[in-house]
Amino acid sequence: MSDDLHELYQSIILDHNKRPRHYGALAEATHHAEGYNPLCGDKITVFLRIVDDRIEAIQFEAACCAICKASASMMTDALQGQSLAEGESLREGVSRILDTNTDESPSLETAGELASLAGVRQFPARIKCATLPWHTYQAALRNETEASSE
Repeated sequence: MSDDLHELYQSIILDHNKRPRHYGALAEATHHAEGYNPLCGDKITVFLRIVDDRIEAIQFEAACCAICKASASMMTDALQGQSLAEGESLREGVSRILDTNTDESPSLETAGELASLAGVRQFPARIKCATLPWHTYQAALRNETEASSE
């Protein structure tokens, strides 16, 4: 990854950590789950309001590291208003972005701000920080109350 791209990705993550989007409990949530990473102590709650197989609203609360909070913020931005099928496609895309078995760098044009999570691949121990919000989102969809990064 080029230094310029690395810097851009880092600034996107820092911005989402400093000014998280869709932060706070969601009134009238139809689904929610709590996520926990026992290795680092990250905790997150994801709230969803699903109407007619569409994510009408999504918010989160967290006590976590910058990578986890930024990933959750980008996740909520990306999923807001999407169908459940579109949400699954986005989740699969993030899984590919964080895959350490590839050298492929996603572009902002194709993956939007989620592409910035590719920088996390350089720190394999932090991948679970970036995936915890997504695991918690999935748990909420399945009406499970808890998710883990394990």
